[in-house]
Amino acid sequence: MTVNVLAEDDFADLLGDAPAWQERALCSQTDPEAFFPEKGGSVTEAKRICRLCEVEAECLEYALANNERFGIWGGTTERERRRLKRRVA
Repeated sequence: MTVNVLAEDDFADLLGDAPAWQERALCSQTDPEAFFPEKGGSVTEAKRICRLCEVEAECLEYALANNERFGIWGGTTERERRRLKRRVA
């Protein structure tokens, strides 16, 4: 049996109380499909948007703290986030 543990921010998301930085995120104003490409799909457009975004650092921090496994967060893929976490550990 697998038990999923939710981080504190996950509870806020379930209640519709997303972190304040998400309201300022450029991705919230664009097509979300660009940030969740099919396996092997291009991430170029999503990463370009992230580079222009004022909350890129907060987004990446959130993704790392919450072990986001899917999508582009803070300009990184899931694989790139795993590498970052290994370097820090």
